Amino acid sequence: MNVLVLNAGSSSLKFQLIATDLDRIRQDKDERLCRGSIDHIGKEAEFKVAIGTDQHCRKTEVPDLHSALEAVLNWIASEKGGVPGINRVADVHAVGHRVVHGGERFSESAVITDEVFEGIRECIDLAPLHNPNNIDGIMAARRLFGSETPQVAVFDTAFHHTLPRHAYLYALPYELYERHRIRRYGFHGTSHRYVAHRYRLLRRLRREQTNIISLHLGNGCSATAIKGGYSVETSMGMTPLEGLVMGTRSGDVDPSLVQIIASREDLSSQEVDSLLNTRSGLLGVSGFSNDMRELQGSREPLADLAIAIFCHRAKKYIGSYLAAMGGADAVIFTGGIGEHSPQVRSQICAGLEWAGLHLEAARNNAAIGFEAQLTTDSSTLAAFCIPTDEELLIARDTVRCILREPHPS
Repeated sequence: MNVLVLNAGSSSLKFQLIATDLDRIRQDKDERLCRGSIDHIGKEAEFKVAIGTDQHCRKTEVPDLHSALEAVLNWIASEKGGVPGINRVADVHAVGHRVVHGGERFSESAVITDEVFEGIRECIDLAPLHNPNNIDGIMAARRLFGSETPQVAVFDTAFHHTLPRHAYLYALPYELYERHRIRRYGFHGTSHRYVAHRYRLLRRLRREQTNIISLHLGNGCSATAIKGGYSVETSMGMTPLEGLVMGTRSGDVDPSLVQIIASREDLSSQEVDSLLNTRSGLLGVSGFSNDMRELQGSREPLADLAIAIFCHRAKKYIGSYLAAMGGADAVIFTGGIGEHSPQVRSQICAGLEWAGLHLEAARNNAAIGFEAQLTTDSSTLAAFCIPTDEELLIARDTVRCILREPHPS
């Protein structure tokens, strides 16, 4: 089955075409046929696509998401595209969508029926910056593929449905939860679920033997405590702002700062919210960049401070999760920073020897973008680099949902 995986943003469309089925999933032999993105939709857009090591880039006019997806399909199905096994749009058999928020309704991926589509719409108020874009992607695919091509929604929040009540409820008046469903939902669930699955395969464990702390470190960052194979704590809350320091997000702050900043800087609450989400984090502290690579290559003193705050916050979460879980067997680093920055991993792990984590410098420095153990063999708390692959998991879930197969992870 050829599955087109879509991640629709406000001005971008990321896509991958993956050939998979139940046999390939079991044998871990899925095939990535192509991947790419269209950025700056609504302006002169940049269309990037890659087949294996061959990469193509061109400028194109795409006024909206529908036009962007149409451009992708025209390229995939053309001779110019040259995608193996794809000669026409009908050779795409299913579409899998990343959907950011499933609220309390969706605890697992789902075939997009009219009822599921309305459920996603009902979650818009929980993710007003994300779910509308995901809905636009679903609608564009419906128009271009027709009703015969099945579509599946894979929710960022679904993996965290196993959080216990004492972990997902805030210490607010309970009626706020009852009236408005104000609670911790967590995000990056697809990534945390994928690396937990890969860890099990590497260590030849069963799900119930999986006790890890997963750190997804990219422009967005989150930590998740996975006990017995299930999410029991996670750092992002009702929105993706809470938790770790991120590229442009502050992560945890004193809630009273919203009013303090608003009054002293003469800003509205919405403007303070924007400041915390788009002008804080690594960018806010350093004053010039949210890119960890730029910060690590800079001699600016505030760049070092930004990195130090970033690593300190992550280490605090590891310590708190070890306490909440009663110990763990491994810490997993994933995401763009987690997979490619030995320096960040080293700073986060420094001082965790008390917990049994002993980083081996040679292993850590060599592990850039591939699966590897980072700690000594005698460490009682191991650390691993495991690259995430959310698109692959979305493609696999799409197949399982269509064939009504249970989700193993």
